[in-house]
Amino acid sequence: MIIEQFINTKVIQMVAYVNAVINSSIHYTELDNFILDTMSEWTLLNVLDETPSNAKERVFWHLIHQISVNGAKALKYDLFFKSEINTCLDFFNGVGSYPIDCIGWRPIP
Repeated sequence: MIIEQFINTKVIQMVAYVNAVINSSIHYTELDNFILDTMSEWTLLNVLDETPSNAKERVFWHLIHQISVNGAKALKYDLFFKSEINTCLDFFNGVGSYPIDCIGWRPIP
């Protein structure tokens, strides 16, 4: 699987998971598990370049990092964090602009 396919697939899944947590359709631990699974799958690609290929990928890695640091539970209780994450989702959905404070880099081994 090429990197672009991986990112495109994971963005769709990420949007679904985050929205499900926000809407209380799933428990926040499901999103945490998705992040862990995504990182495990990423390591199988053996990517050595830390520079994202486009803005979508940069926002994706920013989201992964933010949710990893803050925990998916923060989406339920931290309105500022939830707003920051929604800005990223809006960008993915084509209804918002690039998040101004977005710093996303690929994790490399």
